[in-house]
Amino acid sequence: MALNDTYDAWPVQQETAVGAGAQLVLLALLGTAVGLGPAGWLTGLAFAFATWAVLSRALHRARPRSFGPANRVTLGRAVLVGAVTALVADSFRSPTPITLFVGLTAVALILDGVDGKVARRTGTSTPLGARFDMEVDAFLILVLSVYVAASLGPWVLLIGGMRYAFVAAARVWPWLNAPLPPSTARKTVAAVQGVFLLVGASDLLPRPATTAVVVFALGTLVWSFGRDVLWLWRRSRERAQAAPREEKVLQTLAG
Repeated sequence: MALNDTYDAWPVQQETAVGAGAQLVLLALLGTAVGLGPAGWLTGLAFAFATWAVLSRALHRARPRSFGPANRVTLGRAVLVGAVTALVADSFRSPTPITLFVGLTAVALILDGVDGKVARRTGTSTPLGARFDMEVDAFLILVLSVYVAASLGPWVLLIGGMRYAFVAAARVWPWLNAPLPPSTARKTVAAVQGVFLLVGASDLLPRPATTAVVVFALGTLVWSFGRDVLWLWRRSRERAQAAPREEKVLQTLAG
């Protein structure tokens, strides 16, 4: 291998280590402030380790020359999501300090709109960064749905689990892996799920109003996923019908 093709992964991997360290510091601060129990600590530590391991492996495969400013924002958001996850795990033992919970979640949701802008302005958009951003978003929605489900019922888990169910279904039906056309509606529905769930978690509204907000969130998500699945299914049918015609044309040309 030529010398100029060598790749030094250490500077990039240092960034993931810093993120894991920041997660541990934040967990320690939470432990001091609210007294995290064993479940909160173990869940927070598991999240920190899993994030570091998965991200390190993804960076090793992608071999980027630098971590990038947008990924740093996403990593900071992941640290906040880890803290929220620890608080949710601890909520089954003792009441969650709602102001702290809402504050951490709100900052994480606000930063969701920052990393993409940073990537575009700095010209550092990458498939890895987009996937990292998406996975952090999806996990935060899952954690928030677990917290809200404790008060409104297990049906709320459909919000957090829908994306993971789609990924699992794509392993059975590969046509679900086809690329989707850009959609402002899809992006909007995905972006507001966290906001609606945070409203549901904050106890700011009366119970009927809170339920209505979360039901609306679930309804829009079902509509969005349903529309995409229908488009992908129709697209797969069109390709299946076109394949024999294309093969027949090729055979005619070859003959």
